[in-house]
Amino acid sequence: MNKYLEDLVKLSKFDTQISMFEPQIEREKAKLATFVETAEAIKQSINKTYAEIDDVKSKRTKNNIHLSELKNKLEDISKKHNLVQNEKEVKALQLEEEITKEQISFANEEIQRLDQITEVKEIELKESQEKLANEEAEIKDIQVAVDNQIEEINNQRNVVYHERSELLEKFDNKILTFYEKIKRWAKESAVVPVKKQSCYGCFMKINDKTYAEVIKSEEIINCPHCGRILYKEDETVEA
Repeated sequence: MNKYLEDLVKLSKFDTQISMFEPQIEREKAKLATFVETAEAIKQSINKTYAEIDDVKSKRTKNNIHLSELKNKLEDISKKHNLVQNEKEVKALQLEEEITKEQISFANEEIQRLDQITEVKEIELKESQEKLANEEAEIKDIQVAVDNQIEEINNQRNVVYHERSELLEKFDNKILTFYEKIKRWAKESAVVPVKKQSCYGCFMKINDKTYAEVIKSEEIINCPHCGRILYKEDETVEA
């Protein structure tokens, strides 16, 4: 294979490797982000439950105050029974007493209902807090694993950068400029293999003459369809 073409293939492979490191790091970060999002959702649920419990307790306090007022009212009605002077006043007091007792009964039922809601909400709160504790413990373990993996990826990237730099030190400037010009639009597919007599950049079939030149690998050959640099892989690699 032509020395310049061989260097181009190596450079292209280095650039392809480099382009893959950042997505790998992002995938590792995404693993952690999923658990962090779950933990955040649990925290929001806990805050919501706290607010609901506070609201229920506030309603219970108001009902307690109202219940105390009704009991005082019932005591006043009881005292008035000794002061009534006719049947009309007796009936009016009895009606007021019945209404007050019904209101007391309803207030007691409402307090009982609110207590049941509070009990359920506190159970939910405890379960959410336990779930959050487990999630945060898991996040710590995943954070360590992700950090280690990212460190490994960065180490690999540094090795590739170093090898690429060594290659560029002996690279022909005209060939490099030619490669960079194609890479601007072709990205990491500036240099592609030919398989089954087709360019593996645009997947168009190349003519026999161009294919023969690619096989010889004596010159740098561009795809007649897309302009990418072509090369023929070894038979074992292609297989």
